[in-house]
Amino acid sequence: MRLVWIYLEIISILAVALTVYDKRTARFGGQRVREKTLLLAAIGGGAIAMGLTMLLIRHKTRKPKFAIGIPLIIILQLFFLVFGLDQSLAVNHFTVESDKIDDKVKLMLIADLHACDYGNMQERLLNKICNENPDVVLLCGDIFDDELSTDNTIEFLQGIAGKYPCYFVFGNHEFWSGKIDELERIFRTYGVKGLRGTSDIIGVRGDVISISGIDDPDTDKYDTNSPPYADQLRNLDRSIDRDVFTLLMSHRPERMGDFLPLDFDLVVAGHAHGGQWRIPFFIENGLLAPNQGFFPRYTNGEYCWDETVLIVSRGLARESTAVPRLFNRPEIVVITVQGK
Repeated sequence: MRLVWIYLEIISILAVALTVYDKRTARFGGQRVREKTLLLAAIGGGAIAMGLTMLLIRHKTRKPKFAIGIPLIIILQLFFLVFGLDQSLAVNHFTVESDKIDDKVKLMLIADLHACDYGNMQERLLNKICNENPDVVLLCGDIFDDELSTDNTIEFLQGIAGKYPCYFVFGNHEFWSGKIDELERIFRTYGVKGLRGTSDIIGVRGDVISISGIDDPDTDKYDTNSPPYADQLRNLDRSIDRDVFTLLMSHRPERMGDFLPLDFDLVVAGHAHGGQWRIPFFIENGLLAPNQGFFPRYTNGEYCWDETVLIVSRGLARESTAVPRLFNRPEIVVITVQGK
């Protein structure tokens, strides 16, 4: 977002300079600024500054192209700034039905925090979690970042410690940090259990679910102490209890080809950041996602196969990413698993 504001400041200064120069040359003679150039500067982000300048110096205020065009551009740009660049935290809900569940289990999916800042002691994020009161919290990778300080993530873990059963899997940025052992110790210090090709059984009000997890495939490149990705897949296949509701935590959604043969009831993931730039009703899955390229398939929301449901979180990354999110608010996801 900082780069966006820097750009807007520069283009606004340019728009003012062009407007003032054109007014001066109109009065005293000289090479005028082409109207096309003025409009391009306005469309490029300088419309507000240009419109105010034109009113102050009474320049082109009687030309319909500017008298009508500039206000219309300003309205569109304000819409873009208010809604397109909205970085406030969203909570989105999904329901999954299963005949393996009698009552209901509320799961909280959190992905791609990237050690970003959500207020003093992460209060904005923690308050959202507290309001939902989940039965289980699932941390699906890149909760830490490879460049940003661990402080914000530690504050977040302090806030959830002891309040909910919590599980984590590692994402690619955590492997990139080269500090997997240290990060794993931090997770365990706050009672968050790692699932690295392993499974755990948990009971919630009489219902039983099996929660499994697998490391990001970058474990093969950056961490020689953990089981290889392929071995973790084989371990999962041997350890799944298919008589109960089965859930898999994975950082990467595009690996569904690896997971579908294992017949999990639910797979949860992150990593795609919602496709970064989304256009509602036109580019719902976003423009670009890591490891999926342009116009990715799995970036946010629910995807269904015959026996398996995939739910992908848009994640929480904000200042860790140089390119701002567009129509793509950071989110946490609540999944209610209930009986049919």
